[in-house]
Amino acid sequence: MRQSLVPRRFIQVIDYEKCQRCKRCVQACGFRALSFEGRVQPDAEQECVACHYCVAHCPEEAITIIDNPLEYRPHDSWTSDIIMQTTRQAETAGVLLSGMGNDRPWGVLWDRLCLDACQVTNPPIDPLREPMELRTYLGRKPDAVEIKVGPEGKPVLATQMPPQLRLDTPVIFAPMSFGSISLNAQKSLAMAARELGTYWSTGEGGLHPDLYEYADRAIIQCASGRFGVHEDYLKAGAAVEIKIGQGAKPGIGGHLPGAKVTAAIAETRGIPEGSDALSPAPHHDIYSIEDLRQLIYALKEATEYRVPVSVKIAAVHNVAAIASGIVRAGADIVYIDGFRGGTGAATTVIRNNLGIPIEIAIAAVDQRLREEGIRNQASLIAAGSIRNSADLTKALTLGADAVAVGTAALIALGCHLCQQCHTGNCSWGICTQRPELVRRLDPAWGAERVANLIRGWTEELKEILGALGVNAVESLRGSRDRLRAVGLDDKTREILDVKAAGE
Repeated sequence: MRQSLVPRRFIQVIDYEKCQRCKRCVQACGFRALSFEGRVQPDAEQECVACHYCVAHCPEEAITIIDNPLEYRPHDSWTSDIIMQTTRQAETAGVLLSGMGNDRPWGVLWDRLCLDACQVTNPPIDPLREPMELRTYLGRKPDAVEIKVGPEGKPVLATQMPPQLRLDTPVIFAPMSFGSISLNAQKSLAMAARELGTYWSTGEGGLHPDLYEYADRAIIQCASGRFGVHEDYLKAGAAVEIKIGQGAKPGIGGHLPGAKVTAAIAETRGIPEGSDALSPAPHHDIYSIEDLRQLIYALKEATEYRVPVSVKIAAVHNVAAIASGIVRAGADIVYIDGFRGGTGAATTVIRNNLGIPIEIAIAAVDQRLREEGIRNQASLIAAGSIRNSADLTKALTLGADAVAVGTAALIALGCHLCQQCHTGNCSWGICTQRPELVRRLDPAWGAERVANLIRGWTEELKEILGALGVNAVESLRGSRDRLRAVGLDDKTREILDVKAAGE
């Protein structure tokens, strides 16, 4: 068999004067890219993916990972990545898979949007001394409410409200299935959601028995493959979500490689152990908005109208019209996933070239629903590479009710974005099902770190609200006059409905 012509992307440099030959790095590498023959050395059979687990856990700091200096010569059109992909397909005749989100240099619109701040005539609010209301309710809202006098003479709500999700901060955790991530990673998110007063999502892999105790904070997903979907599962959660698409792979179904389908995952999903879990691209009972409406109300019947029903779609060119149809079909929440969103496994060409940014999508959908007079009939969740509290605030300002975070939460658990989730060899115990790797992630430790991240964002959101002179997050939603664009073209600013800086 000929040797591969694809060069290694990364090289492990070992300082043998510091190295104590403890072999911890050899045992730690989930990709088996290090071996020991008298001393630690790179394994000729396996390639380093720069997950940095060995670097982080070497007691002597004797390991450094560097880019391979003998890569292809620079070329603006035929970049190293494209040459490597071409060479690998010439060797395998296969479809190239990737994990995580789109890493192409499309540009991030969040970084071209600046938030306003109060000065003299409209003073800011001090969040350290005055209360800030961050509570958010996701679900359908009535056109009007009626108030009546209660038994103690106090006003009470007379209108029967549709089911709502109460968030103490406008952040939920994005859907990541048991299979795409480990049980310990999912448990970390579930525990953090309960602690924070927010919600996590099962993804399309069903609900492991160990996680039913956290189901009161779970959004139960129903995807095209119907993996793990049954009556008890649907009734267990705080909401049900119909997954039509996701930002990393619009127009195709989910993919869990068979190497990650263990006995526990097979039982939870209801599929054979070791088989690739490929969900269909479409729901085979949905080919129109009318079909979607039937499924929405079937799920509402199954859950006895106790919980809201969400519909998750990928951000695509006609997303505003699609979202309008979804709301009119009876959905209580519309979850929109932009093209920088992460995934456990996706066709590389799909991940890098299909869909549109969440910034454009959420602005277009919010505006369309307002123009049609139905904005109150559903809440909007923005997702697809929400990286920090600034992105969160700008998403709210463009019209989102809340955001969903996935990659940021995984980074809090230790992820270094090596983009090898699909291989199942995650050294950090996050995107793997290998028992010796899974046990590296302690759920209590992980939950603390994820909760710390969102608490930090929450405090920063309060600071931003104070600087904007508002004391409630609802006052920020859709207030695009608080944004200014720097370096964006006129058409993009028109769609975002944001003025240029200085206007």
